[in-house]
Amino acid sequence: MEVTIRHIAEVFRIPEHTVLETFGKKELPTGELLKWSKLLRYDFFRIYSQHLILYTPQYANPVRKKEKSQLMQFRKNIYSDELIEFVLELVRTGKKTKQEIIDDYRIPRTTLYKWIAKHQVTSDL
Repeated sequence: MEVTIRHIAEVFRIPEHTVLETFGKKELPTGELLKWSKLLRYDFFRIYSQHLILYTPQYANPVRKKEKSQLMQFRKNIYSDELIEFVLELVRTGKKTKQEIIDDYRIPRTTLYKWIAKHQVTSDL
């Protein structure tokens, strides 16, 4: 799907020069970014979510009791397919070692090795 500057200007009801200025902006308000995501059918917020997952330090929850709950607990997969592919590509191309990936992105060793086994990744080096 090709989107022209004119089409974007019509959808946002702004002049074409304002659309071009938007491309040069370093930051966009979330409302505006949401409009762009809808128009281009691309989730720009996922980029930021993945950044938070990778780089936000993990803190212990002080409210959580030490005893385990009797309720069922579901575990949610926090790693998107795009993130897994990105990490596996780093291994495949040899840009980072497995240990560097574990240290830099704080991905558990067992998780990384499961991804490698599941996707049968071999290093190009």
